[in-house]
This record gives sequence, C-alpha cells and structure tokens, in this order.
Amino acid sequence: MQYLLTLLLFFVGTVQAQQRIVSLNGSISEVLGALGLESQVVGTDITSNYPAAMVSKPKVGHNRNISPEGVLALHPTLVIGLEKQLDPLLVQQLKNAKANVVALPQALSANGIRQMLQQVAAATGTSAKVPVIQQQFDQQLKALHLAPLHQKVLFIYARGAGTLLAGGAGTPVEQMIVLAGGENAMKDFKEYKPLTAESLVAANPDVLLLFTDGLASIGGAEGLLKVPGVAQTNAGKNKRFITMEGELLTGFTLRLPQALQELHNKIQR
Repeated sequence: MQYLLTLLLFFVGTVQAQQRIVSLNGSISEVLGALGLESQVVGTDITSNYPAAMVSKPKVGHNRNISPEGVLALHPTLVIGLEKQLDPLLVQQLKNAKANVVALPQALSANGIRQMLQQVAAATGTSAKVPVIQQQFDQQLKALHLAPLHQKVLFIYARGAGTLLAGGAGTPVEQMIVLAGGENAMKDFKEYKPLTAESLVAANPDVLLLFTDGLASIGGAEGLLKVPGVAQTNAGKNKRFITMEGELLTGFTLRLPQALQELHNKIQR
C-alpha cells in the first residue's frame, strides 16, 4: 500500500513537472508564482512582472492583443487568462490547435482574489497549497487599519503629454482609492475620458495619482504641473502627486494588502 501511495505521488509530481504554462495576465502570473509554479511558466504577457522570475519569461504580447502563433510556439500544456481580456477568436484558434485554454472571471474584491487563487490552483493541480496561501492573505487583510482620509483623488492615465485620460467611475483604480480610504474626484462618468482643464479645475482633487511610468512619460512632477488646469487645483498648489506601479495598483492580486497600505500611506501624506 505504501509503495502504491509513493508511486502515485511520484506520478502526480511528474505530471505537474511536465506542465508548460502560458499566462496571459499579470494577476494570474502572481498567483502562479505564489503556488510555486514559476519554473513551469514558459511564457507570459507583458503585464506579468511579478514575481521577479516572470520578468525574464518569453513575452507573447499584451493580454488584449495576443497572437496565437506566439503562444503555440511555446508548446503550452495550459494557456490561462481572464475572460474579459481574451479575444474569443484567439481562444477558438488556440483550441483548434488542441491547446488547453482556461479563461477565468475576475471580481475586483478580496473575495475575487480568493476565487482566482482557487481556480488557478485547480487548473494546475496545486489545490493543496491554497489553504496556507489564503490564510496568509486573510491575515494580512485583517491587519490593515485604513481610516477614511477625506481626500479627493484623481487618477490620470498618462502615456506622454498627448495621451492624458481622467479615471471615472467603475474602474479598478477607483475601487482601490475607495478601499484605501480616499474618494474618487471624478464620478460623473464611467471608465475614462480625455482630461480637460475645465473638468480638472471643477473636480479640484486634493491628490493626483498616476502610474509610475505614466508620470515619467510626461516629464515627472514638472511636466504634470504644465498640464492645463493642474496648477489651479489643490493637488497642484500643494504638489500632491503620487505614483504606484501599474500592476500593483490595478491588478487585484494577492498583494492587495500591500497595495492598499501603500496607497493609503501616500494619500495620507
């Protein structure tokens, strides 16, 4: 009996060791890392930059613009991504090539992160690792004490001075701002719209939040102050400009407690 059990465990370990996983989302890549599967990931999308081992993996493009040829060239045994990001045509092409494709939902909440952990673990045969990881995540969340900050925060998506978008209602960033104790400064429209001086002055945010590389793309704080309307806001007058790494801020990953604490601290200063 002991021999059979040992043989079964060896077989399961061998099957897992033969996995060739392509992750098409940074949040999923983080979960794969937490499950100890970095060595079995053979490719990722460009948003996958954590844990560090994911940075050097072959890249197959942005998660919303993936070519099937690039994925299939890696001979994956599992291709995993988010339902809302995967092009149905891509999924069909991969399935036609006999690839095993798993498309997961994503809820922007702590419970959504728990569900993603469980689903990724089930797809990769690592469900036994879930309880310990989830317990650690829950303990980190419980340790947070994020009091209301009474600060209006405006998120600006920047890709150079020619691409400046204001974040409205229903975005992952808005959810993060609220969870961290702040208030979204622009809630009268959904998703994103071009930033204007008029809307900026009317919203009068206390804090401007950007991705770290977004602020760099417009010349840092000095460049941001040159954006029409910024200098007339409370944020501009007090130079309350804060940044966070994009995937940490918007990914809703197992690093959510860290992200919320960081955002809370930066808004509070």
